[in-house]
Amino acid sequence: MTLLAVERIKLLSTRSPWWCAVASVVLAGSFTALVVGNATPEFPATVAATQFGYQLALAVIMVLGALSVTTEYRFNTIRTTFQAVPNRTAVLVAKATVVALLALLIGELTAFSSWGLSLLLAPDYDLALDSTADVVNVVGVGPVFAVAAVIAVAVGLLVRHSAGAISLLMIYTLAAESLVQLVPRFGDDIYQWLPFNVAHKFLTGDGESSGGAGFAGPPLSTSQLSPGWAFAYFAAIGLGLLIIAIVTTNKRDA
Repeated sequence: MTLLAVERIKLLSTRSPWWCAVASVVLAGSFTALVVGNATPEFPATVAATQFGYQLALAVIMVLGALSVTTEYRFNTIRTTFQAVPNRTAVLVAKATVVALLALLIGELTAFSSWGLSLLLAPDYDLALDSTADVVNVVGVGPVFAVAAVIAVAVGLLVRHSAGAISLLMIYTLAAESLVQLVPRFGDDIYQWLPFNVAHKFLTGDGESSGGAGFAGPPLSTSQLSPGWAFAYFAAIGLGLLIIAIVTTNKRDA
């Protein structure tokens, strides 16, 4: 508990978490307002449409996760931490836990603020969370952000450099996964198992929250897993990367 408190103080005493929280809400809300505010009977506002901008906010959260680690390496505070607590594994698990919990809270705030804004912009459309798919599409954003933050922490530990870690994360999440589909013959098969495509399956399922229509919400995932297994798969990747990062950090100089 002491380590968790220490990591919480270190994280929240910097400006980046606060700016990232604001940026997450504003980016997702702005994109949602653009989509829902222009809804028509042909392109109706749906629960899925209220979360159209979550991927932009997800990128911000991954920046937060990476900075939580790389900033410590930049200012050498990580060395002081390891000297005070020689058990590096405990320190890094505490750090990942704190960052994941903060990402979870920001994710829920982002999702519900976008949903609430949509209720104001499109009061004539049915945006009630009256099905499991609808609830998962909104509430599930927080857990996805939490796992994504853990992935970002792991990448930060492996790369140690802010610009390098952030560039790698942004290139992968915003471009690389989608470009895999262009690979002849095997591209689509590989893409089905890539982590953020699978995480998207957890949120959108088979399109129930968009009325079964892909145009009424974010494009649907191509993953063949069920939503529950999709999240388990995504979480396992996040945990696996964190374990690799911790093992590597234990073997390297601070």
